[in-house]
Amino acid sequence: MSQVAEMRAGAAVEPAETPLTPESWGKLGMWIFLAGDAVGFGVLLASYGVMRATSFDWPNPYHVLGINLTAFMTFLLICSSVTMVKALESLGAGDRSRAQLFLLLTALGGATFVSLQAYEWTHLIERGMRIGGNPWGATLFGTSFFMVTGFHGLHVTAGVVYLLSVLGAVSRQADVRAKYNMVEITGLYWHFVDLVWIMVFTFMYLI
Repeated sequence: MSQVAEMRAGAAVEPAETPLTPESWGKLGMWIFLAGDAVGFGVLLASYGVMRATSFDWPNPYHVLGINLTAFMTFLLICSSVTMVKALESLGAGDRSRAQLFLLLTALGGATFVSLQAYEWTHLIERGMRIGGNPWGATLFGTSFFMVTGFHGLHVTAGVVYLLSVLGAVSRQADVRAKYNMVEITGLYWHFVDLVWIMVFTFMYLI
């Protein structure tokens, strides 16, 4: 075989480069994390459904919890998803000030949500709801409520810290477009948290 033929044969079996970039690795990592997290929330909500279906004295969540405050909290999280999208849009356009504003508004929306949830918890505890105790019926009602909403509240709190750290990174970056991928990954987490709350709100407050 000639030298030219050998070179062609070697080129034919040369391995292709991986399509994954450092940016796509970050997104892949976030998607894997969110997939695992979705399983955790799914188990909690499924357990809640089983306990409710097998209990003969499960209270009506609508009457016990009410929905006025939580409906506003849901609206607040939906609005924070919109500001997250606007922050990413502003970053893509190279508008640092608008990107910072919308990131800050998103973080404020999450912080307000957690504050309202703390108010709701305080109000319910004052009325007698406890972990392992509930004055309106099944004792597991209080336990499941605090576990599911608390688990989600922990995610929102982590998201607020995450957003503030990203806001700081955007503020320090000379070329804000360089942080587009970071903000996009943060948006994936925040939209997931908002979507999960809609499910929690539906299962635990409306049904």
